[in-house]
Amino acid sequence: MKTVYIYTDGACSGNPGAGGWAAILMYNEFKKEMSGAEPMTTNNRMELCAVIYALKALKEPCQVVLTTDSKYVSDAITKGWARSWQKNGWIKSDKKPAMNADLWQELLELLKIHDVKFNWVKGHAGHPENERCDELAVSAYKALAKQ
Repeated sequence: MKTVYIYTDGACSGNPGAGGWAAILMYNEFKKEMSGAEPMTTNNRMELCAVIYALKALKEPCQVVLTTDSKYVSDAITKGWARSWQKNGWIKSDKKPAMNADLWQELLELLKIHDVKFNWVKGHAGHPENERCDELAVSAYKALAKQ
């Protein structure tokens, strides 16, 4: 399997508000930047969208090293919370509904295809690809606002 490095970020102007997501995919010397936006969303939805769209861009099953500054995304996967929510009908341990169940469902399906290792990095701390993803995500929602 190919090993692909993916970096993701989501951003929102207001929460909820206009939001953007971005991802950088790197394989050997190849690099692809991608981004998108939604007019009314949340930061957590944009963080999830960044991961989902990046994984959907892969044309075959891959080993993925995914770097995100979202504890929401990384912890929910690495600590098994998202799978527990799914198993319990999208209800969390505190008996409240899990937010963004539609996106978590989609992400869990993609994780059946790709072997993904999640790495968390502190946001806005100088990580080059994380900083670039932030620029792309912010640009995406600002471009949407100008339409």
